[in-house]
Amino acid sequence: MSTHVVILGAGFGGLELSARLAAAGVDVAITLIDKNEGFVFGFSKFELMFGRQELDDVSLYYRDIVTPGVQFHQELVTSIDPTTRRVVTDRNSYDADVLVVALGAEYDLDVPPGFREGGYEFYSIAGALRVREVLPSFTSGRAVVGVLGEPYKCPPAPCEGAMLLDEYLTERGVRPDIEISVVSPWGMPIPASQPASQAILDRFAERNIAFIPDQVVTGLDPAKKVALLRDGGSLPYDLFLGVPIHRVPAVVAESGLAVDGWIPVEKTNLATRFPNVYAIGDVTSAPVPKAGVFAESAGRAVAEHLIAELRGGGSPTPYDGAGTCYIEFGDRKVGRVDADFLTGPGVTAPFYGPSLEKAEEKREFAVIRRQRWFGSA
Repeated sequence: MSTHVVILGAGFGGLELSARLAAAGVDVAITLIDKNEGFVFGFSKFELMFGRQELDDVSLYYRDIVTPGVQFHQELVTSIDPTTRRVVTDRNSYDADVLVVALGAEYDLDVPPGFREGGYEFYSIAGALRVREVLPSFTSGRAVVGVLGEPYKCPPAPCEGAMLLDEYLTERGVRPDIEISVVSPWGMPIPASQPASQAILDRFAERNIAFIPDQVVTGLDPAKKVALLRDGGSLPYDLFLGVPIHRVPAVVAESGLAVDGWIPVEKTNLATRFPNVYAIGDVTSAPVPKAGVFAESAGRAVAEHLIAELRGGGSPTPYDGAGTCYIEFGDRKVGRVDADFLTGPGVTAPFYGPSLEKAEEKREFAVIRRQRWFGSA
């Protein structure tokens, strides 16, 4: 009988894993489950937020997956038993020979106090579309892009948001009347790459964007329009764009898979402490940033590991914790960081750009994955 691999979550990790398993020529039946009807690249949320594209333009629908051996089900996972590898959804139940949890991180908008009432998040599709509705009426005052806690997805995103906001406001002719600040928990924009951090800070200096390091926004006072900071200080705002608190989905927390908030995994192959249960991407405590490219490389590593097992031997490449990160600088220019967190004695993260050529590279990055995962350009 075929080995039944059940993959929960069809983001970067789940899509890469299912595509590689299906193409390997091994005897597997793959069930891919996600509550959403389609996939959107994380960076496309900026396209929605600033009105450059519509949702349908950036959506890739799971119904279009035609990979032989992959059965997609749009269902909500309601229960996971990692001991028996039994999964229950709002429509069905599944018994897996191999279970892979790739459900990502979700957002808690009820913390810190005042955020839901006084701010906007731009990390979800719904959040980006809400920000899009309010930006046209924002013509003067103070804009604050604030991180509300760690860890969070895509380390450059708060700074990208500020630089793209600067570009948007400049195009509208209102930038001179608006102050932009970024509040970061780190001493530099991207701790893994000093060159990338310096390039961002140089752009901030050029565009009069303030960078407030080593701080976290611990609350908002919507009545006074003040952001409260970790050191006891405060920062006035007229528009607050927050990076929300990240958590594992409730179904993962209730399953017993998570420890100290996230699913612990073996560094080399992403195995959990439960036999034949793996976890990839943002839902884990793997020592890499929470970003799609690292979930993709994790999916690739698990695929190689499973393929070797199913073939009865081989030496799969250990998870390398490597990925290419593109950074939007405004003026349609993009920089690139090639990060490697696990293969050497320390983290390496050379930086290239920003340039129009790197922007074209980023577009090609998306095209390649659309073709591989959905068969479309």
